[in-house]
Amino acid sequence: MTTIKSLFDELPPDRRRRLTDIAVEVSLPRATRLFEEGRRADRFWIIRSGQVALDQHVPGRRAAIVETLGRDELLGWSWLFPPYLWHLGAETVGPVEAVEFDAGAVRDLCDSDPVLGRAVYRYVAKTVADRLHGTRTRLLDLYGPQGSGLDP
Repeated sequence: MTTIKSLFDELPPDRRRRLTDIAVEVSLPRATRLFEEGRRADRFWIIRSGQVALDQHVPGRRAAIVETLGRDELLGWSWLFPPYLWHLGAETVGPVEAVEFDAGAVRDLCDSDPVLGRAVYRYVAKTVADRLHGTRTRLLDLYGPQGSGLDP
């Protein structure tokens, strides 16, 4: 996987300020439930420190952790795509420091500023593509011929 860059690193410098003006620094204690699968996606975060586990509902069992996110990673992308519902659940593994954004305010910014919007959409698309690649690699490790999920 490539080096992790924060959303802020990907924005043109003159547009970064517009996004940081609506950002809110948050401190989240361990075991904080941030969102639930199928509920309205109205916020997202950039993790500054700590880890957040993403989980998926499994009928008749506890939710299964499918990925753990950490420093400088985007937490949440469902807010950008209608119908704006979470595809997974999320819970802090330990204390987390993060930057929180109101999804509607960011969507409005993206609509009003095409340069900022293009940068945000590209960043989110790259994040989704990287996570899909990671998921496929893990599936190969589990179900493919021995060693098939390893990068050359």
